[in-house]
Amino acid sequence: MTAAQPLPAPTPEPALREDRLDYTPNARSVTLCRRRAARLVREWGHPRLASDTAILVNELATNALLHRCLQDRLFRVRLILTETRLRIEVTDPRGERLPGLRAPADDESYGRGLLIVDALAADWGVEQRTVGKTVFAELALPGSPQPHS
Repeated sequence: MTAAQPLPAPTPEPALREDRLDYTPNARSVTLCRRRAARLVREWGHPRLASDTAILVNELATNALLHRCLQDRLFRVRLILTETRLRIEVTDPRGERLPGLRAPADDESYGRGLLIVDALAADWGVEQRTVGKTVFAELALPGSPQPHS
């Protein structure tokens, strides 16, 4: 399988709610950002999306931590709620390697995170930045049309 291709920025939908927070690149931060995201989604009126949000944040933040973060550079988690979707973004300082789907061997401990993201998210991809990149996943809100992948 190949690396995710950079996608053009979608036509922005007005944000109803937004949150972003920077985290230090350590395992404790993954726990903190996962719990924060799930709590916010429940507070924003979408408790049925809290579990999937927690899983997506966990996978994207773990990937940033394991594969892309630099020891002295923070990673950012951003949530954006619109009328039709919840967008989850994780930005890290390393843009030279794009994430991609792959088929891990049965005995491998790693390599399934983006397969999980691909299965749960209505859409996902990567946006390159001047420094680093943002990997995003989107969940359609209940009753909203599914975005086209």
